Amino acid sequence: MESQNILIKNATILNPLGNGKTEEKNADVLIVEDRIAEIGSAIDESNAEKIIDATDKILMPGLVNTHTHISMSLLRGIADDLELDTWLNDHIWPMEAHLSREYCYIGALLGAAEMIKSGTTTFSDMYFYMDGVAQAVEEIGMRAVLSYGMIDFGIEEKRENEFKENISLIKNHNNTADGRITTMFGPHSIYTTSSELLERVRKEADKHQVGIHIHMNETMKEINDCKEAHQNKRPFEYLDDLGILGSDIVAAHGVWLDQNEIDLIKKYDVKVSHNPCSNMKLASGAAPIGELLKQNICVGLGTDGASSNNNLDMFDEMKFAALLQKVSTLNPKLATADEVINMATFNGANALGIDAGSIEVGKKADLILVDTNAPNMTPMSNAISSNMVYSANGSNVDTTICNGKILMENRKLLTVDEGYILSEAKRAIAEMKELREAEAEE
Repeated sequence: MESQNILIKNATILNPLGNGKTEEKNADVLIVEDRIAEIGSAIDESNAEKIIDATDKILMPGLVNTHTHISMSLLRGIADDLELDTWLNDHIWPMEAHLSREYCYIGALLGAAEMIKSGTTTFSDMYFYMDGVAQAVEEIGMRAVLSYGMIDFGIEEKRENEFKENISLIKNHNNTADGRITTMFGPHSIYTTSSELLERVRKEADKHQVGIHIHMNETMKEINDCKEAHQNKRPFEYLDDLGILGSDIVAAHGVWLDQNEIDLIKKYDVKVSHNPCSNMKLASGAAPIGELLKQNICVGLGTDGASSNNNLDMFDEMKFAALLQKVSTLNPKLATADEVINMATFNGANALGIDAGSIEVGKKADLILVDTNAPNMTPMSNAISSNMVYSANGSNVDTTICNGKILMENRKLLTVDEGYILSEAKRAIAEMKELREAEAEE
């Protein structure tokens, strides 16, 4: 993808301000190489090699998916209507035993294509065979923060292998693909990792100057098991005792939090990734997002994997984030449209250390255009953010730009062959199912 200066004309801009509010204005936006160079009226067209007419479209920052397992796109619908423990142990982990680098590469292409077509420009991923995921990201043009899902179950030999995998990911892929790929350590959770692994993760993250991505407080079972195993300590209290907590941690879920844990999250500036669709589908619960936002804690949005969602559409995530807070608290004023827009853009970029998430001169040119000329977008609300959260869906996204490159225009993917991805994904999951069935018959 060669760089070209892009001028977006006649745009109606929806810009998150980072304080739970947004601003609306009409302007042109000039992109030079990978950054926003100018915002104003009637920008000289001679400065641009590519001109996009944004009439009847909303220009907003690309959405930031702060927690997913992208290659699980292959496992979409593999096991539904189950709680987390059964879902993981009886269905997901047995299927994952048949993963390979090739399958994870194909699954990553599939998930990335879905995200681009629904307006996501950046995602934070924790999974396996991350070399394959990195290859997919580099080819398709998205921005990604990658971590290897570390699980040791207290076994020293396995623990050493997990560090080998994650450190290799960092050394080979951190700050690659023109800076679009960065990395983190990815201890899966407190219930799949030992205290020895977690303590070393902290030291290694500091050494390599990368963050930590971990599942936290997703279910009540996790809370109860932690208290039983660690002198009545809840998960965040346990991590605090280990000296793990810091501002470089992205904690996925945070469903079951008490006040002391919220205070710890605030104290250490831990970033929280809220995954409302997954939390509802697995009947995990409703995270106290209203309280977290009240405490000015950085809360981003994530889809989780496509096997527990079952899509990667961040517009869905925005709507359900707003609705879940309202219905679970009986307070319609919680998680306003403006707040949710900020969560999906500005906050997500902040959580992942990405210089994007708002439309400002100097920021990375990660932008999307949403077409309002559609039945579900007509008439437009008095507040654009309301339409984006409550009316829009991913199919309304017309154009997706990441790092100053157009990845989709007029709903057509430009960097990959969508048909090829779909056929390869169907082949991969069929092969995995055959392997699983043969294993079950043995």
